[in-house]
Amino acid sequence: MPLPIDEQVSFRKLEVLLVFLETGSLGRAAERLGTSAVSVHRALHSLEAGVRCSLFRPEGRHLVPTDAARVLADVAREVLRTMADGIRSTRVAAGYAGDSIRIGSLYSLTSGTVPALVLGLRSRRPELEAELVLGSNADLLRKLRDGIVDAALLGEPDDAPDVETQLLFEDEVFFATRRGSAHADEAAIDLGDCAGDRFVSLTEGFVTHDRFEEAFRTAGYAPEVVMRTGDIFSLMNLVGGGMGHTLLPGRIRHALPADVVLVPLAPRFRMRQKICVAFLRTRERDPNLLSLLSACRAHATELGHPPGPEPRTAATITEPVTVADRA
Repeated sequence: MPLPIDEQVSFRKLEVLLVFLETGSLGRAAERLGTSAVSVHRALHSLEAGVRCSLFRPEGRHLVPTDAARVLADVAREVLRTMADGIRSTRVAAGYAGDSIRIGSLYSLTSGTVPALVLGLRSRRPELEAELVLGSNADLLRKLRDGIVDAALLGEPDDAPDVETQLLFEDEVFFATRRGSAHADEAAIDLGDCAGDRFVSLTEGFVTHDRFEEAFRTAGYAPEVVMRTGDIFSLMNLVGGGMGHTLLPGRIRHALPADVVLVPLAPRFRMRQKICVAFLRTRERDPNLLSLLSACRAHATELGHPPGPEPRTAATITEPVTVADRA
C-alpha cells in the first residue's frame, strides 16, 4: 500500500514549485501565477512541510532549490501531465469533447451546407478543429452511435430515441433526367407514365434512396433500375450520361451537371426530406455540440428557413443533466 500523502501536498502547490523553478524568483513566479510573492513563498514552505524534507536553502533574500526540489519537480511534471490527461478522458467519457469535432455528413450537403456550418462553428470556436466523415444516412447513424462521429448532418432518422435532432431545412424531391429527353420539358412528372423507362438509383441506406422506393410504391410498380451507386454526384453523372432517370433532392440543384435537369413530380408523388443535425442524447451538454447547434440555427435563419424547435438540451449549458432531469 502506498504511503499516505500529506494534505499539504496539492496540485496547485506542485504547479507553484514548477513555475518557481522555471522563473528563478518569487516575484516572477508570482507574476506568472497571478498572485503575490508572499503567497508563492507560503505555498513553497507549505510544500516542504508536506513532503517532510528541505526543498530550499536560503541565501540572503533568495530561495535556492535543492536536489530534492528538482527530484520532486520531475515527479510533479509527470503527475500533473497524467492528471490533465485523466481529466480530459473523464470529460470525453461524460460526453464533453476536446479541441476537435468529427462531423458526419451526407455527400449532397458537402457543397453548401457543410462549409457554411464549419465557418459558423469556427467563428464561435476558432480553436476547434473539424473533421468531416461522409456516408449514407444509415452509415452516419451507426457511426454516431459507435462514437466515430460527434454529430451527423443527415435525413431525420425514424425511431431513434437515443438521438437528439435539430431541423436545418426541408427539401423537395424532384425527377432528374437528361436534358433533351422526352420528360425534360414536362411541367410535372407522373411516375405512373414512366413504367417503361430506365432508372438509376442510390444504394440502400441513403435517405434519397428511401424516397425513391416510396415514390414507386405510390406509383404501384417496381422501376427498371439499371445501376446503383453509393455517391450522389456519381448518380447525377449517370443521369447526364443517359443511363436513366432518377429522383434527386433540390439541394443539389446548383451542383448539377449541365446536361441534367430537375422536373417537379406530379402532386400525388411530391415528397420532402427533413435535413437535420443529429447527436446522441448522452452528449447533450457537450460545449462543442452546442456551438455546432448555434451555427446550425444561424445557417437555417440565413436560408430563410425557420430553424425548427431547439432540442431540449440546447436551452442551458451551465448545469449537467441529472437523473432527476430525465425522470
